[in-house]
Amino acid sequence: MNVRLAILILALAVLASRPSSAADDSKVKAATKQVEQGAGKIGKGKVGEGVDQTARGIGNTVVEGARFIGQKFKESGKGAEPEARTAWPGTKDGATALGHSVKSFFSRLFSN
Repeated sequence: MNVRLAILILALAVLASRPSSAADDSKVKAATKQVEQGAGKIGKGKVGEGVDQTARGIGNTVVEGARFIGQKFKESGKGAEPEARTAWPGTKDGATALGHSVKSFFSRLFSN
């Protein structure tokens, strides 16, 4: 098995084993199990069947892992949303206050 592919499978398996808040990782776990079962068949001498199942499992693991990671990114973006919405009023008030202080500075500077 290619070393890069083995590392990718291991990384996706680690991601799949981590607890998640709302993203469903059951499909990633099922695909990872498919790889394990295929590898087991290869070890038992059923090479053709095992290679086929392992290859399909790897493809499914990659696809489902990408979907899972996409869901996690989507959730993390939603988590930052309320802060981004509430940041503007403070910025707007700060800009208004800065404008008033600059105006009063120049008014006092040129009034003497």
